[in-house]
Amino acid sequence: MMARVLFRSLQQNKPSNWSNLLRSAAAPNVDSVRQSSFRSSEPVGDLGQFPEVEVVRNPPEWKHVERLLAPRIVPKPLAQADYPSGWKPPMAATVDKKYFVARTKNFMLPVYLRRSFRGQRIVTAVRRIGGDIWLLEAELRYLIEKKLNKQIITRVNEMNGQIEFKGDFVTIVKGFLAEKGF
Repeated sequence: MMARVLFRSLQQNKPSNWSNLLRSAAAPNVDSVRQSSFRSSEPVGDLGQFPEVEVVRNPPEWKHVERLLAPRIVPKPLAQADYPSGWKPPMAATVDKKYFVARTKNFMLPVYLRRSFRGQRIVTAVRRIGGDIWLLEAELRYLIEKKLNKQIITRVNEMNGQIEFKGDFVTIVKGFLAEKGF
């Protein structure tokens, strides 16, 4: 129905009715159109019509709300022999190594897989590396090339403490780092 009226007004060349018809077709029950600015919205009326709000700092009831809030820091995991997810905590004897890979704030290994160019470029990234980054890159490259029996491409960013490998080697790198105790 609306399309017929719009089409007839277009045939009759009545541009004054076009905008009204388009507005009524887009939002039939809305009187004013908001122009995505606070200036177009209605001003706030008398604040006396709203109920009073009392800000309470430390009532006894607040402990029930605090239980529901997320903790400010990630709690340390409980010590167990085995974890159901396969996660392993870092060993304490990693101080004497020539390089170090720090865990993230969630106690995970900082090994990531990045996909770009619609999945055509796959890069494995190892971050948060300290110490001799070149030695770690050489050991990881040797391990991956030995398993794949072909050469791989790596990139070392010494300033940021990152190593990138061209390809998907996340499981190999995580296994190596977990075996080393990081």
